[in-house]
Amino acid sequence: MDSSTTTTTTTTTPPSSSTITYDSPYALYALSLSTPSPSPHRSRAPNHRFLAVGSFIEDYNNRVDLLSFDDETLTLTPNPSLSFSHPYPPTKLMFNNDNKSSTDSSSSSPLLLASSADFLRLYNVTESAVEVVSVLNNSKSSEFCAPLTSFDWNDVVPRRIGTSSIDTTCTIWDVEKGVVETQLIAHDKEVYDIAWGEAGVFASVSADGSVRIFDLRDKEHSTIIYESPEPDTPLLRLAWNKQDLRYMATILMDSNKVVILDIRSPTVPVAELERHRASVNAIAWAPQSCRHICSVGDDTQALIWDLPNVAGPNGIDPMSVFSAGSEINQLLWSPAQPDWIGIAFSNKLQMLRV
Repeated sequence: MDSSTTTTTTTTTPPSSSTITYDSPYALYALSLSTPSPSPHRSRAPNHRFLAVGSFIEDYNNRVDLLSFDDETLTLTPNPSLSFSHPYPPTKLMFNNDNKSSTDSSSSSPLLLASSADFLRLYNVTESAVEVVSVLNNSKSSEFCAPLTSFDWNDVVPRRIGTSSIDTTCTIWDVEKGVVETQLIAHDKEVYDIAWGEAGVFASVSADGSVRIFDLRDKEHSTIIYESPEPDTPLLRLAWNKQDLRYMATILMDSNKVVILDIRSPTVPVAELERHRASVNAIAWAPQSCRHICSVGDDTQALIWDLPNVAGPNGIDPMSVFSAGSEINQLLWSPAQPDWIGIAFSNKLQMLRV
């Protein structure tokens, strides 16, 4: 589809049937959604999911709250017994079934929640309690761990989590055994994000301005598939298209662009999405479509894009625009609920029906 025929639809105030808002006592950042009823012994209704939200308080004492999300009654309900303290703001939260649809999640596996901050932490989540399973330190020489910027749970090998750190490394954990599978010096500077593509293939972005792909079968080498056009401009976030692994997206620091990459054609982006009016903060591919991606930014907007086969001369326009009340810091588009997008801005979490 040529972008010259793309229609922009603006929804500045979505109708109440299309949006659910949760007001938190504190600023929010990290988000994750579980698939419904992961255990047959659970009392939850089939359409009931947990939505984890992490506070962003510039202090040691932070919190993670687990809300009950019901897309039939259109409610986000706090669970005080499932709220727990967290050291430092979690840079990411992820349920072990966050990257699976509700139709392919295992009904027998326990519901686990992972978080990254000073360490990688795993929690076991039940109806009545959240318990720490493990606290994993990727430092071999110290009881302290270099701060973790992000992580990704491997959906092909569920025991495997990859973390990224400001110490230039990526660490691959076997979380079932609680041991490091491998640790790589991935970049020349801080690593800001990591994403799995296949069972043993991951990519990362860094303050050195590069996107690199690593294959665990050949740990001595990596492939640079993109570098910032301006030297030393950090790349902040990375999203790998799980519906078509040829494509990934990244964002640059203090930039209004979303860069779309084809790993078959390194160094040159296949598209640059430039309709945000301020810095882009987060990106997420649609879990059910290989052509759609969402981006959010400091311009208070969430834009959904339908990527054409060939971009028109005037660039690509978004197909949908949602406006929030302030700068949007984080984004969630989960296979657990592909009809909803979650955004975090200020002290609010908003779920948008798409």
